[in-house]
Amino acid sequence: MSENNVEVMELIENLYSMVSEAWGVPLGNDKCIIERENVLEILNDIKTRIPVELAEAKRLVSARDEFISNAKREAESIRKNAEDRARAMLEEQEIVRVAKAHSAELVSNAEYKSKELRRVANEYVDEILRRTEETVGSALKSINQSRASFRSLAGAVPSAPASVSSEDAAEEKE
Repeated sequence: MSENNVEVMELIENLYSMVSEAWGVPLGNDKCIIERENVLEILNDIKTRIPVELAEAKRLVSARDEFISNAKREAESIRKNAEDRARAMLEEQEIVRVAKAHSAELVSNAEYKSKELRRVANEYVDEILRRTEETVGSALKSINQSRASFRSLAGAVPSAPASVSSEDAAEEKE
């Protein structure tokens, strides 16, 4: 299981397959037999990969911030260049009017591009964070379900985790 390119969702799928394909216990409809070492290995792999995915999300947020900062610097540079050109053309009225119009257009375009780049970067990072949140949530749910299965196999009374909703608790009772 120790491949570097295995993603958390693949590990969760493997764990799910392992539990769903496990041998049933006689007279125990919801109970099965699985190899503890394999499950523990998969769970350890999941525990080690989740921080990596979170670090990737943080890296993307940092890259987005740098991207926005670069766009602002570029917009400021364009604005300064437009102002410098406008000052150089102050000699004649018509040239000044044209320069001001062009300068305003450049600034407007730069601000529009900056806003658009920020919007696109925010959507991209939001999507990455959403997928990471789903992955982490799915992994937690799978771990909670596995833990409940382990407890029921061991004959222990399962205690409802703090994050389990009333619907999940009702499903566990069934």
